[in-house]
Amino acid sequence: MSTPPQPRITVLQTPDHRESYSNSVQVRVSVWDFQLAFGLASSEAPDEVTIRNHQTIFLSPQQAKALWNLLGQNLAQYEQAFGTLNLEPQTHSFPQGPVN
Repeated sequence: MSTPPQPRITVLQTPDHRESYSNSVQVRVSVWDFQLAFGLASSEAPDEVTIRNHQTIFLSPQQAKALWNLLGQNLAQYEQAFGTLNLEPQTHSFPQGPVN
């Protein structure tokens, strides 16, 4: 049994495409989908963090797993090139004031 040829994939950006930075993501899961809410976290005081969500993306469980695999592979390559990432809390983990 032969494998069908892979389709040629073209990636285009729509006129309303936007890029943005996020240092916060909240994940919600249901039976039907995964919801990723991206935002910016900032701190005006040491005991207060404000998260301003600016984009929410819904993924099917299959797409969430594909993303997980892809991120895992890329993080492994990143750590091999630049060293292990540490997720321990830092004293100044959020920028002070608004983030632009």
